[in-house]
Amino acid sequence: MKTVLITGCSSGFGLKTAQYFLDRDWNVIASMRSPREDLLPRSERLRVLALDVTDSKSILRAVDAAGPVDVLVNNAGIGMLTVFEGTSMETVREVFDTNTFGTMAMTQAMLPQFRQQKSGVIVNVTSAVTLMPLPLLSVYTASKAAVTAFTECLALELQQFNVRVRLVIPGRAPETRFAESAQSGRIQLGPEAYAGFAQSVFARMGQDSSAVTHALDVAESVWQAANDPSCPVRMAAGADAIAMAKSV
Repeated sequence: MKTVLITGCSSGFGLKTAQYFLDRDWNVIASMRSPREDLLPRSERLRVLALDVTDSKSILRAVDAAGPVDVLVNNAGIGMLTVFEGTSMETVREVFDTNTFGTMAMTQAMLPQFRQQKSGVIVNVTSAVTLMPLPLLSVYTASKAAVTAFTECLALELQQFNVRVRLVIPGRAPETRFAESAQSGRIQLGPEAYAGFAQSVFARMGQDSSAVTHALDVAESVWQAANDPSCPVRMAAGADAIAMAKSV
């Protein structure tokens, strides 16, 4: 029976992916900053671990507690809508610490095991915002675009050890914490000169009724990435993400 370790399982993509693998008889290690046992059904095949991907000691404790793992899913991330001029570098670093460096740190911590066993899959979850430029997302997009470049280079580096590295690219997902963050004030407008432009962007977002990505779309794509050696390195997840990928 195979084992998957998933980061960021407290909600959204991570929670749905954990449930998806659990329903298909995998051992699931669901990690989150503040562990909650009530988010997933009780199972002998489920473990919930505390993990903060921005804390090296937390990463080492979690990897040690996890034991043998077949698949690592780097899903933990934070969203940010921001006017760049009004964004402190402290906030920029916070976004990169989780979205970019957290993914790299988790991957590096798992690589000795994967290399020695000459097998393993790493699935990094990014975002379709990396496929085309969008306003107020410069910091977030940059943090995710870095993961895309990292993933594609690492895939070549690890082929010699029979370790696969894949990228799942979700589109806009209203039910995730990213949407909650945008609605609850995790928005930095910056100088007054940007106010009119920012409000027009928010208005367009509110009126957008186009196709979206659901958590199940992402869970299905992660499952495919974990189980299908023939799947491409990049996989769009969700109707909007698939349409964006085809247009670039």
